[in-house]
Amino acid sequence: MNFAGIEERLGYSFADKSFLERALTLSSADNDNNNETLEFFGDAILEFLVSEIIYDEKKSEGQLTDRRKALVCDSALRGVAVKLGLDEFLVKSKGDNNNKKAVPSAYEAVIAAIYLDGGMDAARNFVKTTLDFTVTGEVNYKGELQELFQREKKQCPKYDVEEVGTPQRPRFRAKLEAGGRFFCGESDNKQRAEQKAAERALSFLKKRRGYLTNLS
Repeated sequence: MNFAGIEERLGYSFADKSFLERALTLSSADNDNNNETLEFFGDAILEFLVSEIIYDEKKSEGQLTDRRKALVCDSALRGVAVKLGLDEFLVKSKGDNNNKKAVPSAYEAVIAAIYLDGGMDAARNFVKTTLDFTVTGEVNYKGELQELFQREKKQCPKYDVEEVGTPQRPRFRAKLEAGGRFFCGESDNKQRAEQKAAERALSFLKKRRGYLTNLS
């Protein structure tokens, strides 16, 4: 593996090259020494660092949460990883060509590898210099959920919203039914409460085997 070429793109030189090699190795190539646990660790580090970086932006808690999600979602990370060329250096089996999660996961794994090799300051610098912080769009979970139901020719879910706060501190709870289960979301804003409920429904449905044929 051409470590110098990868490190030049990353802007970081590893003291222990094994961290980098492991971060780019998929389980299809090595069952034991792959990047799955690094991805897990890197995901947590990334969320912390992005939260730290955007903390001082003049936004509400809900807006900051939406901004962070937009910055660290798979589509955003995939673009950053491809720009760095991580997709070109992945170590995988010959038949492993349809793993859409592999590229954004490699970025998260590299963050963990840099942290373990050089500490939090090195990981923070990597995130600051590579992540695209111009991304401002909010994740539209309601829209994604509606598209999913429409594709499968199912009736779109209806949101039941009730006030659960006080006049001084408004609070709303949104509820919807999907896949035979109810999903709730709470916020100080009706639309955001609906978005949270839709996000939870989407997360459940995407993880559930055969969910496309089991929508209610």
